[in-house]
Amino acid sequence: MGRIIPEFEPAGSVQNPVLASDPSLQGRFMNLRRSVLLAAASALLPVAAVRAEEVLRVVTDATFPPMEFVKDGKRTGFDIELTEALAAAMGRRIEWIDVDFKGLIESLVTKRADLAMSAIYITDERKKLVDFSDSYFAGGLVVLTAKSGPIKSLKDLAGKRVSVQIGTRSVGFLRDNYPKIERIEVEKNQEMFNLVEIGRADAAVTGKPAAMIYAQAKPSLHVLAEQLTIENYGIAVRKDAPGIREAVNAALKKIKADGTHDKLVQKWFEAAK
Repeated sequence: MGRIIPEFEPAGSVQNPVLASDPSLQGRFMNLRRSVLLAAASALLPVAAVRAEEVLRVVTDATFPPMEFVKDGKRTGFDIELTEALAAAMGRRIEWIDVDFKGLIESLVTKRADLAMSAIYITDERKKLVDFSDSYFAGGLVVLTAKSGPIKSLKDLAGKRVSVQIGTRSVGFLRDNYPKIERIEVEKNQEMFNLVEIGRADAAVTGKPAAMIYAQAKPSLHVLAEQLTIENYGIAVRKDAPGIREAVNAALKKIKADGTHDKLVQKWFEAAK
């Protein structure tokens, strides 16, 4: 009985008398071996690409409870848990990157990150630099002030000292609509609130969710009932990554349909009332 040719034995080996005695068979074997190796290498390339795409780099400024903040050394909050739920629906995992709020958009423009999730309002000005997902939550700018202070309505803001966080929607809005306000611009959200609490600012202008949560913990403060604006939060996406934006929107629709989004809203906002 003739010997079966071992498929993975090097062609031309003196240990393989059949190949050694038939040059044409040896050539065919070499071509077959080359094809098998090339096919195997090609099959690995898409796998490597998929693995690289599994990671979504997301920048955030985790200093804005209840949206994103750090507790016991870990990021948490509505935005954080929503992002993780979206990633799960997309079959991806998150690599969080911490930056100051003013650096969020720049991180996308320079391709340091794929997404920015940090209570970012969708505005025409920001749309010039980045794309946005569909809105995932409605907010707006509000006034946080002392209950015993001089500000009782929006018309009382003129001439007052108002703290705002650098890089946020509040800065431009007050500059354009309340030019007589003395803006006190600070780097961090907590600094903005602290200035009101210690009396160095008459009010703070910020997003409604964070202002409401802070006021609940500080009996001397409250949020004016009349809002400055009504706006929508969105996830900022690199302009050169339309596929990511589409995937995020599809995942957002999915978690809204299956109730995940409502559960997170209940957990972070409704339960605190």
